[in-house]
Amino acid sequence: MELRDYIALLRRSWILIVSLALVGLLGGGSAALLVKPTYMSETQLFVAIQNSGTVQELQQGNTFSQARVQSYVKTAVTPAVLQPVIDSLGLTATAEELGKRISATSDLNTVLITITVEDGSAVQAAAIAQAVANSLIRTVDELERPDKTSASPVRLSVVTPAVVPAAAASPNTKMSLLLGLVSGFAVGFLGAVFRKFLDNRVRGEADVRKITDSPILGAIALEADAKGKPLISQVPSQSPRAESFRQLRTNLQFANIGQRTSAVLVTSSLPGEGKTTTATNMALTLAQSGQSVVLVDADLRRPMVAEYLGLDRNAGLTTVLVGDAELNEMLQPWGADNLFVLTSGRIPPNPSELLGSEAMGQLIRQLSETFDAVVIDSPPLLPVTDAAVLAQQVGGVILVIDTQRTRQASVFKSLHSLSLVSANLMGVVMNRLPLKGPDAYGYGYYGYSSHPESNKIARPANTEGQGFGPRSTDGEYPELQESARRATKFPGTRTSSH
Repeated sequence: MELRDYIALLRRSWILIVSLALVGLLGGGSAALLVKPTYMSETQLFVAIQNSGTVQELQQGNTFSQARVQSYVKTAVTPAVLQPVIDSLGLTATAEELGKRISATSDLNTVLITITVEDGSAVQAAAIAQAVANSLIRTVDELERPDKTSASPVRLSVVTPAVVPAAAASPNTKMSLLLGLVSGFAVGFLGAVFRKFLDNRVRGEADVRKITDSPILGAIALEADAKGKPLISQVPSQSPRAESFRQLRTNLQFANIGQRTSAVLVTSSLPGEGKTTTATNMALTLAQSGQSVVLVDADLRRPMVAEYLGLDRNAGLTTVLVGDAELNEMLQPWGADNLFVLTSGRIPPNPSELLGSEAMGQLIRQLSETFDAVVIDSPPLLPVTDAAVLAQQVGGVILVIDTQRTRQASVFKSLHSLSLVSANLMGVVMNRLPLKGPDAYGYGYYGYSSHPESNKIARPANTEGQGFGPRSTDGEYPELQESARRATKFPGTRTSSH
């Protein structure tokens, strides 16, 4: 992973990381409050030789005292020193228990002994430290004159008396909070990294590029009201979703150059990825640019186009395919633009056979010859074979990927299914991209191809007859042929209030 990947990881999982960091901070604070405070008191002793003489004798005495210091350090925690302390202070602990709370140290090449005592009481810590120092002085004096008559060659003196500590030595509240915060952050970050490696959803362009080199035709922005208002005609024209579909229309212009037919199939890997809303909004934006467009609901399993557009679906595609009605009788105009809709009709018992029939092929060819653009909504690829069957009869296929839920394995299987039938994959559309965050949608960020060298597309001198119309000077795509003339080929079509 590169630095930008870690930054994206932090942005994507900041809630988890901050939450665990706060939990760690709370844990550190709780530990500081629950742990019983411990106080430390220190005293220092100086070891000296009690005779005076020549410089040589003083040097020998200094060497002697330094050699003795280490023995006195070990003597400080022996019962000979600690038992008198217990008796004088009336402690209930044994010499062994008291010795665990006392430490005696001496720096190298010095004659200073430092005695440190830990206790739950500040006053008692100072009292024990002072008592141990006094007891050590007496014990050393007795040990250094075994005959009890001669004077001891060594004298220990207190140079730093023990004092009552003003604050507890532990717990260190600031350190506990800092350790808790750092620990929580570390656990949160590791959890985010672990979750990233387990998360195999297609979240953005980088994930798509791991699976396929197919162009990214569009990136549809995720808005809070998208479920209640799925059509771009229901939202402001400058909203991110509306702009997303206009960008998709622009990229589709180039992707469709040179195709044998203007019919485009819109599908997905699994249900619920937004293929129907994508197909419907594609048809709307194409019609808004002035082209004559027909939207065909070929999802004969769970048809939704009629419900979105408020049309009657009891008669439609299946009605034409079984020969119960003519095509011009089933096309329903919608809205003020030159958009016609062929709803699904009644759900048949054999959708795959019906969609793969010669009648379906003839219908697609007839629509392609009559309209500037033919947009077909189909069932998802993985649950059923309908989309794979239809993919062989259209000019190109657009695969919709839900960046919030689609797994990479599902996309890979879908692409494999399309390759098995030699379908022309025009590109993919990433749906429900967030407006904020590391995977946020941005205007113009996703183009026909993610590779800079691939984006340098030269516009052909003449694009008449190649589907979706030529690009005009104002950036939109009005029809090349007279849409009104084509619409008159279907007399008797039913009108819609939409």
